[in-house]
Amino acid sequence: MRKRELERLEKALLKRREELVNQVELLRKGNLDTSFKEATGAVSSHSDHMADLGTDMQEREKAFLFASQQSRFIYNIDEALRRMKEERYGFCHTCGKKISFERLVAVPHARYCIKCKSAEEKAKQNK
Repeated sequence: MRKRELERLEKALLKRREELVNQVELLRKGNLDTSFKEATGAVSSHSDHMADLGTDMQEREKAFLFASQQSRFIYNIDEALRRMKEERYGFCHTCGKKISFERLVAVPHARYCIKCKSAEEKAKQNK
């Protein structure tokens, strides 16, 4: 892979990482780092109605799951950046062959070539 292509991919990874970190931070400030009372603006820490409490709890749970998913994505990006520094980026973890540049443009944090990723997905479906 040429240096210019690698720089382009690194820039895309860093930009996406920054976006994700900002999203997780907004979720934490908005839902996860606040108490029920703070989040709803209620006078007491208890909801007036069970349905409201259920809705509020569901929203907090969704925010937590979304933040967890985004944090996992940040981890995958960090791992791709680490592989770049170690000059192991762009090689399939299964077969060791080069991952196509087109695939890396589409999925810059990819760890597997199309062939190995397809085989992995097929194996999951057959379980």
